[in-house]
Amino acid sequence: MFGRQWYEFPSLTLQLANLSKLRDELRNENLFEAPGIRPEATKTEPPPEALRARTADGSWNDLENPMAGAQGTGFGRNVPLSRTKPDLARLLDPNPRDISRKLMARDTFKPAGIINSLAAAWLQFENHNWFFHGTGVPEGSIEIPLRDDDDWPEKTMRIRKTPLLPGQNPTNGNAPLYMNEETHWWDASQIYGSGPDRQAEIRTFTDGKIKLGDDLRLPKSDEPGIDLTGMRENWWAGVGLLHTLFAREHNAICDELKKAYPELDDQRLFEIAWLVNAALIAKIHTVEWTTCVLRHPALQIGMNANWYGALGETFKDKIGRIGDSEVLSGILGSSTDSHAAPFSLTEEFTSVYRMHPLIPDDWDFYSLASGELRESLYFTDIQGKYTRDLMDRYEMSDMWYSFGIASAGAVCLHNYPNSLRTLTRVDGQITDLATLDIVRDRERGVPRYNDFREALHMPRRKKFSELTPNKQWAAEIADLYQGDIDRVDVQVGMYAEKPPKGFGFSDTAFRIFILMASRRLKSDRFFTKDFRPEIYTQVGFDWVNNTGMKDVLLRHYPELTPVIKDVERVFAPWPKLGEAVPGQKNPISRLADTVKGYMPFGD
Repeated sequence: MFGRQWYEFPSLTLQLANLSKLRDELRNENLFEAPGIRPEATKTEPPPEALRARTADGSWNDLENPMAGAQGTGFGRNVPLSRTKPDLARLLDPNPRDISRKLMARDTFKPAGIINSLAAAWLQFENHNWFFHGTGVPEGSIEIPLRDDDDWPEKTMRIRKTPLLPGQNPTNGNAPLYMNEETHWWDASQIYGSGPDRQAEIRTFTDGKIKLGDDLRLPKSDEPGIDLTGMRENWWAGVGLLHTLFAREHNAICDELKKAYPELDDQRLFEIAWLVNAALIAKIHTVEWTTCVLRHPALQIGMNANWYGALGETFKDKIGRIGDSEVLSGILGSSTDSHAAPFSLTEEFTSVYRMHPLIPDDWDFYSLASGELRESLYFTDIQGKYTRDLMDRYEMSDMWYSFGIASAGAVCLHNYPNSLRTLTRVDGQITDLATLDIVRDRERGVPRYNDFREALHMPRRKKFSELTPNKQWAAEIADLYQGDIDRVDVQVGMYAEKPPKGFGFSDTAFRIFILMASRRLKSDRFFTKDFRPEIYTQVGFDWVNNTGMKDVLLRHYPELTPVIKDVERVFAPWPKLGEAVPGQKNPISRLADTVKGYMPFGD
């Protein structure tokens, strides 16, 4: 039924051709929308400002489906709706806590090697933009049985149920819909907030800018340890760094826009800077983060082609687009197309982005000036209510350096952070996220591993030895699932897989990725037909086209120059002070020789 997989073809040309064919197949056959996913728009015509700018709640991006992707609408699906019924009969089969303890728990830290801890933080920073199901419904919580030898700190483990989209009737036999509290669009809502009330909290209403303190750090929110920003859930130092960086970038864009267009008022400056900053974040994710995590040559070409087209960045910069072809000139500036269903993120998209093994348990913080180790901490000490106190102890550049030189974890079994398996949230709830991940997939009707693969046009695994080449893992999975490979959960299967060469995660997860990565661009009017100077202004349009992650970092933290000036991949491990960048002939200069007048923290 299934032929050779794309990466098994002998030449790069054939691999690229099969990737393109695969993406088209997924676009046509793996986008589904259930009835009732969104309400009807209250207006028949868009407000004038929605034609030129994003809206706070995500409405009117799609002018034909005004509520598509809006805050508070439901998640779509990538598998047929008939296969998305909650797995309630087997909700605790096998016990998800046993899976956490026996298959997920980190025995020793397994480094990814090719990506740094900044790459791990970046992914959660993006998740803050894309989706949030809510904090859960405590009434009728799911109770997880605990074994006698379990060291769980409470007598019972309870998991709050996922809130249903309002108006849902879970007893009518249909697969229920769940609500996204964020906008679905790639609109940097983690910075700007979803909805007008949250957005108003972060704005100064002067010169288009958003709030920063005199120290150019985000203000503190009313929640202990957490900054005032658009999305504040699951807060820790890694996302704190990125939220601060792109808040500063927004204000830098405003300064440049006001200089070029002094006639623009606060609202227009804010709207344009928001467009520019959101597009820049999407660009960095597409052509820098993704190409660092997926090092396969076909993906290096494919992801750059998503943005620039097959003719490449240089051609597009000098000549511009060649017609409307996304193949030749990239998705940016092409016509808008949502393919088989109006745009929304999907439950399966949420599932494959559960990559918690990227996060180390143990964190070392260094002085950028001297390279000296300042402090070693456990992850629970740098998250939640402890986050801001930690960040206030350091220069921001010290923290960037510490994240940049540290490796992220490999996405595989026996590498799930133990700190996240006994995590105390800000509201006091103690959570095992590994157990939670398994329960959420079952509760929300995400198919188990073999059914998931089949729905994505992949061959089923018939034996545990086909699931993973690691004989120990295969035996452990077979034992836990009592020899029934069709019961294996999608998270377990994806973590057990041997990824294609150069991949940072499984090929099964990649099927959702290749579909939804391009869909987030192609469905968005502000990345397609309205990605043009008339909407962004020439200054804003050029800012997106001429800026990368290193430019952003050095604009706001020039003291990082000695470390990253020769670094090609910001999301790969940085050299330590005094070390040469791999492949470079000249060693990094000492900080004091390059950045005059910079005083190390504590002096």
